[in-house]
Amino acid sequence: MTRLKEELTRFAGMERSLNDLQELTGLAEESDQSILADLQSSMKALDASLKKVEQEAKFADPNDHDDAMMTIHAGAGGTEACDWAEMITRMYERYAERKGFSIEITDIMMGEEAGIKSITFFVRGPFAYGFLKGEAGVHRLVRISPFDANKRRHTSFASCDVLPDINEEIQIDIQDKDLRIDTYRSHGAGGQHINKTDSAVRLTHLPTGLVVACQNQRSQIKNREKAMQMLKIRLYELEQDKKRMAIEKRYDEKGDIAWGNQIRSYVFMPYQLVKDHRTGFEYSQVDKVMDGEIDAFIDSYLEYEATRKAKA
Repeated sequence: MTRLKEELTRFAGMERSLNDLQELTGLAEESDQSILADLQSSMKALDASLKKVEQEAKFADPNDHDDAMMTIHAGAGGTEACDWAEMITRMYERYAERKGFSIEITDIMMGEEAGIKSITFFVRGPFAYGFLKGEAGVHRLVRISPFDANKRRHTSFASCDVLPDINEEIQIDIQDKDLRIDTYRSHGAGGQHINKTDSAVRLTHLPTGLVVACQNQRSQIKNREKAMQMLKIRLYELEQDKKRMAIEKRYDEKGDIAWGNQIRSYVFMPYQLVKDHRTGFEYSQVDKVMDGEIDAFIDSYLEYEATRKAKA
């Protein structure tokens, strides 16, 4: 209801803006620079609002309005890959900040020397899953490694998986006999208590082999509740894939976290370019992309998917 009320308020505001523009246009004369400036400013604001509506109209999946659960794994490349996984995580954190979304990290495994081996976090905000679902796949980095004393060029990989947070709609019965529950000490900062007690929880679903973990709460009980929620999300997605007879396709498209399976390449050297291999969209300002400016890539993917489905 809250979301629908917000949409109605937004459309009413756009309608008022359009009426004001029409009245302002009737008053505007080329000699009156102040009215022309107001007119141009109002037109740009309304145009931006219309583009946002057009973008959201591409969200046809029933789960597109949900929050997103993202998991990033370092792939081939050792310490270099762990550093790349941390860079990708930071990119999505900056993107979330720009969109006004919030991030909730539930599990993280740091690299042995630097970076992140794996991380799971929720992105919460309107249409978070709709915006981020196209980010699922392997991301490839080419750069001069800061960990190589000889300053050689290295190629690293990280995989990203994106699922909708549909916890309120999930009706999945998980039997205790199908679970293995492990507790361990949380990694990283978190105060004396979180580092000295076995508050982190890892759940293994024995029939499917799915593993989830949560360590962001001080309470073992709360971590278990969150881990159960994450497990239900993964089981729900697994069942949906089976119903669509496309479970193989999901992992075939993502493939191994290595050569030949990347959805996007980020080249820092010998030139600067970020290219999406599905849509063909390219952008040369790598620093801006790594600072979270990935809207153009997301827009191009949504357009690509809408066109592909229309043809199908």
